[in-house]
Amino acid sequence: MVFRIGGLSSGLDIDKIVGDLMRAERTRLDKLEQNRQIILWRQENYHQVNKDFANFILDTKKEFGLTTTTSTGTLLNKSVSSLDWVKSTTVSDTTIAEVTARADAVKGTYTVNVKSLATNWSAASESNISVGDKGNLSTQFGLNNNDTINFTITNKDGKSVTINKTNLTNVTINDIVNEINNANLGITASYDSTIDRFFLQVNKTGAENTITITDNSTLSDGSTRFDFITGNTSLLKMKYIDNNGVSQTVLNGTYAGTNAVIDLGAATGIVQSSNQFTINGLGFNLKKVGGPITVDVATNVTSVYEKIEKFVEKYNELMDKIGTELAEERYRDYLPLTKEQKEAMSEKEIELWEEKAKSGLLKNDQIMERTLQSIRSGMYQEVSGVTGIYDQLTEIGITTEGYTSGSRGGKLVIDKDKLTKAIEDNVDSVLELLFKEPSEALKYKSESSMTSSEISQKRSESGLITRLYDNIITGMKDVINKAGTGDNSELYRSVSANILIDFVTIYGSISYLDKDVTELDGKIENMNDYLVTIEDRYWQKFTAMEKALSQMNAQSAWLAQQFSQR
Repeated sequence: MVFRIGGLSSGLDIDKIVGDLMRAERTRLDKLEQNRQIILWRQENYHQVNKDFANFILDTKKEFGLTTTTSTGTLLNKSVSSLDWVKSTTVSDTTIAEVTARADAVKGTYTVNVKSLATNWSAASESNISVGDKGNLSTQFGLNNNDTINFTITNKDGKSVTINKTNLTNVTINDIVNEINNANLGITASYDSTIDRFFLQVNKTGAENTITITDNSTLSDGSTRFDFITGNTSLLKMKYIDNNGVSQTVLNGTYAGTNAVIDLGAATGIVQSSNQFTINGLGFNLKKVGGPITVDVATNVTSVYEKIEKFVEKYNELMDKIGTELAEERYRDYLPLTKEQKEAMSEKEIELWEEKAKSGLLKNDQIMERTLQSIRSGMYQEVSGVTGIYDQLTEIGITTEGYTSGSRGGKLVIDKDKLTKAIEDNVDSVLELLFKEPSEALKYKSESSMTSSEISQKRSESGLITRLYDNIITGMKDVINKAGTGDNSELYRSVSANILIDFVTIYGSISYLDKDVTELDGKIENMNDYLVTIEDRYWQKFTAMEKALSQMNAQSAWLAQQFSQR
C-alpha cells in the first residue's frame, strides 16, 4: 500500500486532484459497466418475450381444452377428438342417462336403452355384531384370548392379504380394518362403532372386479373351526345382495360386481364394466335402468365460434405486444447511469432516465423479426393433406390485417357470418384446418434431428394452430440460445418437454449473452485492477513531490537561519 501525503507541503488538495484524474480514468470502466447493464436489460427483455410466447401457448391450449393437469400438477396434452365444446347433446330423459359428445361424435339422433347398471360387490353386517366390550376382539365377540381369527381376501389380480390373529386381547376390529385397507387390493373395509356394523366392498364396478374370501378361523384347542367373516353363523354376520335383489350370506368363495348393458340403436347388448364410458365419441353416465331415450347430437356453433374468437383475440394481443417491442424507439444518448450520476439525481429522475435507457433494446431484432415472420406466414399458408373442404384460413372467414401507418400488420380479422357458416357446414373440416397433426414419422421426431426439408414438410402438413405453436417454439429456442432461460426453465418445459435439449447439450446451458456478460466481467475486473495501479501511481508521484517540497522547505529554513545568525 502506498503511503499517501496530502498537500502538507504544497498546500494543494491532492485528494481532489487525484480524484479528478481518476474520474477521467474511470470513464473506460463506466463504459464497460454500462455495456454490461445494457446486455442484462436486453436479456430481461428476451426473457419477457419468451414468457409471453410460453404463456400464450399454455393459455390458448387450456382455453381449447387441449391440456389437462394431473393430481400431481403434471400437464398432459389431450387430443382434438376429445374436445367437449365442439358438439352438443339433447337427452330426452336425463334421469336414465346423461350423455355428452366429444368432437369426434357423429351428428344425428341415437336411441338408447339401459338394460342394467354396473355395480361393485359389497357386503355388510346385517345386524349389530358385538356381544361385549369393544376394546378388543376377545371381549367384543366373547372369544377366548387364544382362539385364532384367520381369513384371506384376494383380489382379481391374485394379490391377497391374510389376517391371522391369536392374541385377541391385543387386537381390535379397527386393526383388522387397517390391515385390509393397507394391503392396497382395491378392496375397502370399514367399521362403524356407532351402529356396530362391519362393511366390505370392492372399489371398482364390473364383473371383472372380483373378491375371493377364505375363512379358516379356529378355536384355541384346534378342535373346531368357527366362522369370523363367512358362513351362516359368522361373528361379523356378513350379507350381500345378489343380482336378483335377494340378501345372501357371505360364504367362502369368489364374488363380483355386475356390468352395465345398453342398446345403442341397432347395436344391442353392449357390455361395459362402468356406468361411465365412451362409445363413438359419446360419453355416457348411466343413472338407472330404463328407456328407450333419444340423444340428439349437433354442432355447438356458438361454442366453436367463441373458442376461435377468443384465440384470435389472444393472438392479436401477442402480435401487438411483440410488434410494439420491435418498433420501440431507441434512445442511444440515454446510457445506464453510473453510481455518481444516480447520487446526483432524484428517484423520479432516475426512473424517467432508465425508462429511456431501456427503450428499444430489441428494436428490429433479427431473432424476433424472423420468428414473427414465420408466425405470420404460417397462418395464411395452406395446410396440405387435409381430408376436409378447407385448407386455408381465408376459406373459413379469417383474414390477415394489412400494414398500415403505425402498424406492423399480421393481426387476424374475423368475418363473423363466413366463419359461422363454415362451422355450420363442416365443423370437422374447420378443426382439421386448425389442429391437423403431421404424419406419424414427423410428429414424433425431434426437429433438432430433422433436415430443413423435413421441417418444411412438417409445417406444411400441420394445422394452422399446430403449426403456429411449432413456429413459436422454434423462436423460443432461438431466444434461449441467445439469452438463456432466466428463472423460466420449468415454464418452458411445460410448453415442450424437450425445448431445452439443444441449449443444454450443444450450448452447455450458456447463452451468447451470458458469454458476453462473462467476458465483460473479466474486463471490468482487469480494469479495476488497472485503476488501483494508476491511482497508486498518482499518489506515489504526489507523495514524492510532497517529500521533495518538504525537504526544500527544510533546507530553505536552515539556510535562512544560518544567514540570520551572521
